Amino acid sequence: MIEARKLDRWDAAVCVLLSALYLTLLLSTVHDLGYARDEGFYFQAARSYEAWFELLGSDFRRAMEPATVDRYWSANHEHPALMKSLFALSHRYLFSGWQLFREQGTAYRFPGMLVSTLGVAVTYLWGAREREMGRLAGVVSALSLALMPRVFYHSHLACFDMPVTAMLLLTSYAYARSLEGGWGWAVATGISYGLLLDTKHNAWLLPAAFAVHFLITRGKQAFSELRAWRWPVPHAFLAMLLLSPLVFYAGWPWIWHDTLPRLREYANFHLQHEYYNMEFLGQTYWKPPMPRLYAWLMTLATVPGVTLLSFLLGLGFCFRRRPFRSTPLLWLLCLLMCYAPWWSNTTPIFGGTKHWMTAYPFLCLFAGRGFALVASRIAESFRARSWAFAIPSAVALSVLLGPLYMTLHSTPWGLSFYTPLVGGAPGAASLGLNRTFWGYTTGALQGEINQRAPERAYVFVHDTAIASWEMLRADHRVRSDLRGGLSIPASALALLHYEPHMRRVEYQTWVEYGHDAPIAIKAYEGVPIVWLYAR
Repeated sequence: MIEARKLDRWDAAVCVLLSALYLTLLLSTVHDLGYARDEGFYFQAARSYEAWFELLGSDFRRAMEPATVDRYWSANHEHPALMKSLFALSHRYLFSGWQLFREQGTAYRFPGMLVSTLGVAVTYLWGAREREMGRLAGVVSALSLALMPRVFYHSHLACFDMPVTAMLLLTSYAYARSLEGGWGWAVATGISYGLLLDTKHNAWLLPAAFAVHFLITRGKQAFSELRAWRWPVPHAFLAMLLLSPLVFYAGWPWIWHDTLPRLREYANFHLQHEYYNMEFLGQTYWKPPMPRLYAWLMTLATVPGVTLLSFLLGLGFCFRRRPFRSTPLLWLLCLLMCYAPWWSNTTPIFGGTKHWMTAYPFLCLFAGRGFALVASRIAESFRARSWAFAIPSAVALSVLLGPLYMTLHSTPWGLSFYTPLVGGAPGAASLGLNRTFWGYTTGALQGEINQRAPERAYVFVHDTAIASWEMLRADHRVRSDLRGGLSIPASALALLHYEPHMRRVEYQTWVEYGHDAPIAIKAYEGVPIVWLYAR
């Protein structure tokens, strides 16, 4: 077994610097990013939870009564409560209390940004700790994750997709550290997994990855230990069995009463999730099974090519000889586990790339290993030159500059971004890949709406959730006198977010308004994404 590299204060400094830079970049690019559909529902839930927290501080006994708990925590009870609770507390203290943010929406979004930044930090720590990688490869791993355009988009949101990615990575890292012995990291694994359970249902499959890893790396030894009447199972498994359910239960007041029926309802909601429409290669799919190529082609089409190439090099290097090393094997198993639902015929179609985004930190750790391999080989070839010491840094820049440009160029059109491998956004449109989703691109037209809308006008908001529209109003991003709704006949302005299955809505607008010419169009790389009609 290769001894892990010991982290030191310089690693802590690099980790803090990466986190500060990433969080600053997220905050500096959040204002023009419209609110996604799901965010609207979570804003509503967070307001309800915030009211309960206020009651908890003023009347603890009443707040803990079952009827009171149910009243406040029934909102959006199909999802666990951790992130929505953080959204609520952030709004209460950072907006209403200390007034650190001028927009309510940014205050709600801030915890998601923080936890996303945690994912970048943990990616660095895990990569830097590997003896065959080191500090610079850890930086490449972390920034390869941070500079995936789709990851960058989701890192801004008051949603769960990047938080569950970060928490799943943190739990896996704690588990890997726990295998070195002792109870400290085992307890950390149990607590982290409880928080992961309270973040999103992606948590359900992670123990299977740990179990397979244990069987491959220690199965024979464990059998011998059992025969000798010794306990062979890692302490982390016991901590996950005992501590994680307690953390999960404590953090979700909705399940404090009628626990088993409500957990059953929660599981059934996601196992039998409603279907959404998704365009893929020119065809709109709305019920399972999704095409087998969907997850793989969308990964190729949205992850920067240099990151994928580095990943393949790192993967090949780690497994070119046997026996498998424990840490790369865990990375691989976690990665495959994240893609596993997309091999099933029954997995519902809802949301695209964000549903296997949990695999990306592990992909980037392999990419960091691939970078380390290439950088060391090039440096070895020029070791006699005085400038050879600069080669690893130069290779790191060559690996990261492309993703950095792609990420900055994708803002605020994150879900419309595609890599040059498919011809960018124009090539993806020609291939019939989904242009947009979630109605968030209303933010791109907020200036035109404010300028063109008559006083107290009614705006047909199309795919934007009403609660998301109301947050645009609350933040004064659209005029406060404007009303949003889903009635075309009542509207003076009409938004259209491009998705093929919604063409009928545009036809209805033409008929109602008596013309087919939009007054404003917003495009990404020349591809129309969202447009605005006026009566």
